[in-house]
Amino acid sequence: MDFSAHAERVLDTALVRGAAYADVRFERTRSERIEVRNGDVAGFSDTHSEGFGLRALVDGAWGFAACALFDDASLDAAAARAVAMARAGASASRQRIGTIPLEAFVDRYVTPCERDPASVPLGERVALLLDAERALHSAPTIAVGRAWLDLWRTDKEFYSSIGSRIAQTIYQSGGAISAMAVGDGDAQVRMWPGDRGMYFGGGWEVLELAELRENAARIGEEAHQLLSAPQCPSGTMDVILGGSQVSLQVHESCGHAAELDRIMGWEANFSGTSFLDPAERGKLHYGSPIVTIEIDNTMPRGFATVGYDDEGTKSVRADVIRNGILVGFESSRDTARQIGTASTSCVRAESWEHVPMIRMCNLNLLPGKVPFEHLFDDVHLGVYMEANRSWSIDDRRLNFQFGTQIGWEIKSGKRGRMLKNPTYGGVTPVFWNSCDAIADAASWFEWGTPNCGKGEPMQTGRTTQAAAPARFRNVAVGVGYGR
Repeated sequence: MDFSAHAERVLDTALVRGAAYADVRFERTRSERIEVRNGDVAGFSDTHSEGFGLRALVDGAWGFAACALFDDASLDAAAARAVAMARAGASASRQRIGTIPLEAFVDRYVTPCERDPASVPLGERVALLLDAERALHSAPTIAVGRAWLDLWRTDKEFYSSIGSRIAQTIYQSGGAISAMAVGDGDAQVRMWPGDRGMYFGGGWEVLELAELRENAARIGEEAHQLLSAPQCPSGTMDVILGGSQVSLQVHESCGHAAELDRIMGWEANFSGTSFLDPAERGKLHYGSPIVTIEIDNTMPRGFATVGYDDEGTKSVRADVIRNGILVGFESSRDTARQIGTASTSCVRAESWEHVPMIRMCNLNLLPGKVPFEHLFDDVHLGVYMEANRSWSIDDRRLNFQFGTQIGWEIKSGKRGRMLKNPTYGGVTPVFWNSCDAIADAASWFEWGTPNCGKGEPMQTGRTTQAAAPARFRNVAVGVGYGR
């Protein structure tokens, strides 16, 4: 894959037409999804896409254009459209926020991949799902069993008018199983792993690590048992959340809240803005002193790990919350400059045809020091909850209510009977300040999300929120759901 000649032409055309700066991403993507349902292959897709997206900067305003054709006329036309859009934006804007980047990079990045999924025979891929789905039917009440996998490979080249040339090959893989039990006027669902599956940066080894076959019978049995389990009680009590639920809590109440374009009011079309304010940086007690949440777009196995983001910024690690205090945000070059900081390399586009924007990437709650089993030790009355089932959060990321697939009663430091339809709710900073214990690194896991939505038209992003189970005191439990 070498688009250097095309890049030279499209960038030169943009500059000749009046752009002060331009960059272009050429991408080839392949994505595969296979789903098995109740013993049959219910879905199979294998899609390919190729094209380029160009950004042009004119008088502090950005323009964007995309095209799937690479002939000279198409390259020239795309450059002209991007420049014209930027010029129109500059004429209508009261504030000019775009500037020419200061750094250029020449580099190559490839996701570590132990086994290229393209080398795995189709029969082997399907057999894994058929075996796992069959094992889900471990109880007669299992009405729907599902197993699926997703595989992506993205090859991209980024060029800029100041000399960047960055080639990247990104492998992303994942899969899951789900069992629905039906009986006595009720339906209950259990999934594995977590509530979204196991999704990492990497190849076929991700599906092997997920152990779908090995856990299917247990997941089916738990769905069956939930039908006769007692309803989760209501009240104010302590809550221990499993790692995948903590991951979702980070995603919804911290990740989206800390996107700097939302905070500055530049993005509000999908899921609203944020309750945060840049002036609160270094002051707001977002959580208790044990809560540290950081961006790490360099982490091994991160679902959003790349060498460089889609505006050509090198991936970094950066704090968002350090020892409970809000200290940073997910940002782009332009938004970071507005508050006097550096970009945290969080600019991504769903594909070549989408405009890059700030996205939650790898945003992780760092592990604590408590072995998982000791989280229960001094809980007099509470609930342990695993795997998200439902969520609701307001458009400022402040008030929320989440429901999980399964729970267990905690009494006098011991996990007891299974509970169904557990829910909890709260206010984001109050909730995170009630966190008084986080499990240690042995329970910390890189939970990936394959379908994070943002923007209008909506773009789907892939992100990781690594987390360990955590304990929260005096939480509102059992409000609303299932009643």
